[in-house]
Amino acid sequence: DFKPRGERSFDKPFDKRDDRAERDDRPVFKKSFDKEGFEPRTEKRPRTNESFEKAPQKDRAKDAQRRRVGEFEEAPRYNFKRAEEQYAKKIQPKDDDGLVRLNKYIANAGLCSRREADGLIETGQITINGKVVTEMGYKVNPGDVVKYGNRVLNPEKMVYILVNKPKDYITTTDDPEGRHTVMELIAGACTERIYPVGRLDRNTTGLLLLTNDGELAEKLMHPSNNVQKIYQVELDKPITAEDFEKIKEGLELEDGPIKPDDLAVVTPDAMVVGIEIHSGRNRIVRRIFESLGYEVLKLDRTVYGGLNKKELPRGKWRFLNEKEVVKLKYLL
Repeated sequence: DFKPRGERSFDKPFDKRDDRAERDDRPVFKKSFDKEGFEPRTEKRPRTNESFEKAPQKDRAKDAQRRRVGEFEEAPRYNFKRAEEQYAKKIQPKDDDGLVRLNKYIANAGLCSRREADGLIETGQITINGKVVTEMGYKVNPGDVVKYGNRVLNPEKMVYILVNKPKDYITTTDDPEGRHTVMELIAGACTERIYPVGRLDRNTTGLLLLTNDGELAEKLMHPSNNVQKIYQVELDKPITAEDFEKIKEGLELEDGPIKPDDLAVVTPDAMVVGIEIHSGRNRIVRRIFESLGYEVLKLDRTVYGGLNKKELPRGKWRFLNEKEVVKLKYLL
């Protein structure tokens, strides 16, 4: 993945800004960021949601479909049998009888994660064929009617959608204040109810995953799994060599210490910095730079769990392919 110096995107010349430091005054850094995931600053893109905002409600789903890119016109059906045979046995014993454990059945129905399903079973909130089942290892047979309260649970098709989130959209399924949500970007993409995995601030742009796979969402958000996240940060002034080293070595914030996995200067003027981090703490990237007196003008997530923004313009979305989902599910 590493490219020779001169061939990388951020080795190309950049237009100077009148209010930026001249080359002789810029700090000198020992390394530059060789990893994929960063983009040179370009001219500001036109707002992608302008037509969406003006469209009547009935046309919004059709407009959102025009945002779709990639090879799939509808959510594909994934076959994880080969992946389970190869990877699942490393994590847990494989059932030999081909039946589905109850907690997995509940998770596949999109109700909650497998761990949360264990709690529902243990507290007697799940019935099978009209009888309460509290046995943790119970296996569901074909034809069994599984209910949570009055709701019949049916394993639904898993859907995985990657969005390149624009600015001014909030990461929630709805908003009582009437602000734009990320759900508007993928309206009409599928009939299944999907949810964002984690959050991006309203003013933060970049990659966001939406799915109805509760088990995967829990895995990706758990800090112990060290899911890779790379951000491109535009600052209000060039970062100094001293502050660069402070961040690289780790800082003490109000909610505890934080140390990035990698850090680099992306542009020659030292006003755009790349940071790789796996922490999911609230506004963690912004708070790192704000703690040293910098204002974050733009924050863009360019890589998430190995997924990147290649061929996914701002405001567009696509379905993940099977290979990508397998990598996420088994943290490959």
